[in-house]
Amino acid sequence: MAKSAKELVEAANAVVPRITPAQAQEMMAGGNALVVDVRDAPEVEASGKVAGAVHVTRGMLEFRADPESPYHDQNFAKDKTLILYCASGGRAALAGQALTELGYADVYNLGAFKDWAEAGGAVDK
Repeated sequence: MAKSAKELVEAANAVVPRITPAQAQEMMAGGNALVVDVRDAPEVEASGKVAGAVHVTRGMLEFRADPESPYHDQNFAKDKTLILYCASGGRAALAGQALTELGYADVYNLGAFKDWAEAGGAVDK
């Protein structure tokens, strides 16, 4: 039976823990975290991104994260804590689930960029 986008996101949320901006800041302070913005380029251009975050659109994530891919991004390493976010948390959940399927063990969903910004998190414009 076909699933809805809502059902897919719910399933992903069951796999990828949601964290608060404060928890994300704590993880980032540990020094072994990679923050990934999975929004589309116009969204990032309009609002900026979490300071130090890597921007990888949702559509390219698996290719950037897979060491076997010709598009692999060296920032992705399986021993890092990965913190993902988007505009509302849905794409970040789906992205996090995909990363766990690629073998990443320490993956978290920060949720919405606006929550980070409203909490006073540092932003790169």
